[in-house]
Amino acid sequence: MITPIHGWNDPRFDAVRQAFESNFAERGDVGAAVSIYLHGDPIVDLWGGWYDESRECEWDRNTLVNVYSSTKGLVAFCAHRLVEQGKLDLDAPVAEYWPEFAASGKQDIPVRWLLCHKAGMAAVKRELVTEDMFDWETMTSALAEQEPWWTPGEKHGYHAMTFGWLVGEVIRRIDGRSVGAYFREEFAAPLGLDAHIGAGPEFDARISTVIEPQIAAEFPPTSDLFGDPDSVGIVAVINPPVFNPGGPAIASRRDWRAAEIPAANGHATARALARIYGGAANGGRIDGVHVLDPETIERGIEEQTNGPDTCIGINTRFGLGWALTGESTPYGPNPRAFGHPGAGGSLGYADLDAGIGFGYAMNQMGTEVAHDPRCTVLIDALYESL
Repeated sequence: MITPIHGWNDPRFDAVRQAFESNFAERGDVGAAVSIYLHGDPIVDLWGGWYDESRECEWDRNTLVNVYSSTKGLVAFCAHRLVEQGKLDLDAPVAEYWPEFAASGKQDIPVRWLLCHKAGMAAVKRELVTEDMFDWETMTSALAEQEPWWTPGEKHGYHAMTFGWLVGEVIRRIDGRSVGAYFREEFAAPLGLDAHIGAGPEFDARISTVIEPQIAAEFPPTSDLFGDPDSVGIVAVINPPVFNPGGPAIASRRDWRAAEIPAANGHATARALARIYGGAANGGRIDGVHVLDPETIERGIEEQTNGPDTCIGINTRFGLGWALTGESTPYGPNPRAFGHPGAGGSLGYADLDAGIGFGYAMNQMGTEVAHDPRCTVLIDALYESL
């Protein structure tokens, strides 16, 4: 079966199109899109393959897909907007904005530690079921009441799911809007982004079904793991259960799509990811619309953590909410590149030195923790073409 490829690219970047086509032929892509901005202008906007695993419907220009942790990068834009407005102090205790969070010895944890994964709150200690993560109050109250897994600030560990509820609740306490509403009204609407944290049923016809990788995974009962600090990385994704290895994707459920799970359930086009990061890389504006001030972005990409991650077992490097270019998240050759990958392979990033905004989204999830080979060939082709 011939894979349909659509869209356009500046002829200087034909190598990116060739790399995109090779992902279907050689790396197992089913449906995907890649979009790139350079100095505020689109230079690549390609999509292809199939919307569904049965390969009956084509992926089209407006297909949305769950981009998992690439959502965290969008949440970071929201937090930095509040910093820019003087409403959020990164060094203030979280409890200053969210008093209940002070319970169980957490009264001194600063906001910045939530954003850079040093808060020790990487998993929920109250035993949960899948449906609990669709209820904001259930998740935020569980986090507010518990003790950290490690001494806050002592080390860093990826807050795979809790990042969204923690940072999102700070945003809600300051602004009054949910993080999904804040992102929609402050960024998506003015910038023309087809990206959503909480997607209503009106989007279902455009949302591609995520295809989970066929891997075998068996975990001990969650209750056996709560007392073991070394188990936090496992608890983070099984309490509540986020993935269903070998079975139907939880991401295809209507209640998953509708909920605001700001660490993991953003639904977006690659174009939306490229556009917001393209604005960040273009002096903080895109088509004359404000994204963030350059000094806000520079503060956001100051390195906060770099080294072994206590939760996911690889070296990670974080600024404030964004993953910085590095060993596990290589975004090209330049030092001032930042963004966020998502489970399975999606990626949005900005390269301030080259003026690049990049977005990739797909439905066939890969098995790499952070560094997906499909993105690697696209990024390599991009920089070779500059």
